[in-house]
Amino acid sequence: MAARHHLIDRPPSAVWTVLEDERLYGTWVVGTSDSRREQGDWPELGSSITYSVRLGPKEFTGRTVVRRIERPRTLELEAEAGPLGSARIALDIRSWGDKTLVTVDEHPLRGVGGTLHNVLLDSLIQIRHRTMLARLARLTERRTPSGAGEGAHA
Repeated sequence: MAARHHLIDRPPSAVWTVLEDERLYGTWVVGTSDSRREQGDWPELGSSITYSVRLGPKEFTGRTVVRRIERPRTLELEAEAGPLGSARIALDIRSWGDKTLVTVDEHPLRGVGGTLHNVLLDSLIQIRHRTMLARLARLTERRTPSGAGEGAHA
């Protein structure tokens, strides 16, 4: 199971502001860059974004689709990586005092990732999540001054 949590020093509304901007996806999601809207209004149900994914010297296009959203608490995505398959990525966003506790839970669904899913792969995903959640926290905290949005807890 590849679940990890991080406490962000801002209210849930500030975290959602970052999650709802498809242009920022490549900033906080490890391994992606140049994110852009593909279809729909991100992050509405069924909307999608595309982005660049680099694996060594190779560059691929990735795609992420919103499969479930329940503001201000849940965002579930399916990240599609072509021949590598796809993964379910669930973000749980909850108020924790005057901060936000974000938990990410990722599991391969299809393709090579799903077939080869094991403890080692989960360990690698855990390392990725540690960096990803730290980036999300830094980005959220930079974009929202301390004390801004207080009282806007979910």
